[in-house]
Amino acid sequence: MKDFLSMQALLQTLKPGSPEWVLARSLDPERLPAHIGVIMDGNGRWANSRRLPRAAGHKAGVEPVRMTVETCARMNVQSLTLYAFSVENWKRPRTEVETLWRLLCYYLKKEVAHLMQNNIRLRAIGRLDELSSEIRKELDSAATTTAGNSGLILNLAINYGGRSEIVDAVNQIVDEARRAGRLDQLKIDEDAISRNLYTAGQPEPDLLIRTSGEMRISNFLLWQIAYAELYVTETYWPDFNRTALLEALAAYQKRDRRFGGIRPAPARVCADDPALEAVSSPTR
Repeated sequence: MKDFLSMQALLQTLKPGSPEWVLARSLDPERLPAHIGVIMDGNGRWANSRRLPRAAGHKAGVEPVRMTVETCARMNVQSLTLYAFSVENWKRPRTEVETLWRLLCYYLKKEVAHLMQNNIRLRAIGRLDELSSEIRKELDSAATTTAGNSGLILNLAINYGGRSEIVDAVNQIVDEARRAGRLDQLKIDEDAISRNLYTAGQPEPDLLIRTSGEMRISNFLLWQIAYAELYVTETYWPDFNRTALLEALAAYQKRDRRFGGIRPAPARVCADDPALEAVSSPTR
């Protein structure tokens, strides 16, 4: 019932008969992903294709963020993780990196009110201690303000790397064992690592969306996406609208998710089965 009402909340914002409305109506509200990860790629190429500076592409990418966040919240998705800035992004030109940080501060200041209206909790994941004090202050403020919300968890992956996350998780386990005086007895298993990831306590992603057509994971949620369904679209991130998001969800619901197993084959009846002969033979 809750899932049905959430889909109704989305449908009420859409124009009846529109492509978005038709797509939303086609979705099974009980089979939506619990957690969606998004690699927001293509801002620079979007700008280059229009002979604009790369900064223009990053600015144009803010609206799809708002749309994706609000749409997922209305559909009762539990978690949404957006790849905002990777540990490798520091290699980009300084002016571009500074633009990204300015946009992040702008987003945080402007969008907190919308997050509150939509009952969304914001969390930042990554090596946040390497960020400037200004950025950390804005992130902490937004996280504190939205901490009491009970709806969608919005993870902003900032200065994030999947390998770094796993390393940090293992180091956290080792540090805890050392402090407890049981380092010589330490055994690290999958559950221990999962409990110490940045996304601990949240469901693992069911769906990973990547825009711009690149067929790479790019060091994103490496541990968590072990069985996620991958959806790649040629659409650049600034052009990723609600229709594109709903198309990704429709494609996801057509997947046969087996998690490494197989579906049991339908029972087959042997041709020489006496029971079959009794049924198929004419009455004498």
